[in-house]
Amino acid sequence: MTADVAGFLRETHFLCSAPAGDLRAVAAASRVRTFRSGQVVFSAGDPGDALIMVVSGRVKVMVRSADGGELTLTIIQAGGVFGELSVADGGPRSADAETLEESELLIIPRAVIQDICSRVPSVAQALTASLAATLRRLTEATSDLVFLDLPRRVAKVLLSQPRGDDGVIRPGMSQEELAHQAGGTRQSGNAALRGFERRGWIKTHGRAVTVKQAATLSRFADA
Repeated sequence: MTADVAGFLRETHFLCSAPAGDLRAVAAASRVRTFRSGQVVFSAGDPGDALIMVVSGRVKVMVRSADGGELTLTIIQAGGVFGELSVADGGPRSADAETLEESELLIIPRAVIQDICSRVPSVAQALTASLAATLRRLTEATSDLVFLDLPRRVAKVLLSQPRGDDGVIRPGMSQEELAHQAGGTRQSGNAALRGFERRGWIKTHGRAVTVKQAATLSRFADA
């Protein structure tokens, strides 16, 4: 099992530059947990005692308002990592994390990451780069929430999703998931999607969304 985990770590951007011995040590100190779809991984305020990597599945990181409103900050795909902020500063979790489908997650103790960062500069640089990327993403999202109306935010979310050659967004996402990423409600998100479909920019079928005119959608989002 340790060898399998070490092999997975070797393929990640975060630890790909670490020496083989360090990868084996990280693998031995970590544990793989299986989470069902919709299961809470951690909540805001929980101790930030581990870095988490997605072996399989998807995890959304989000914040909630007192009245139950939800804003999705990011969705972590297989091979991705989250929980870096608490690992860096030792503070509590600043957001909630919940699986979007059955997922396997690798839980790496904070002390293990701190140790390897202190000895392997490239891993410390990878942690810094990951934190910087998170800051850039949140800065852009904050700007969008202030300066863009909801339909333009929905357009940006659609364009940010992985798509096949046929334009179909994969994996599929519910309209509620899309709205939460755009900072809106399910109803307002649906209204934006219907408007795009009337214009011929997208096509929807259940959870499947096909982007038919990406360039037009991009111009609309940036207008």
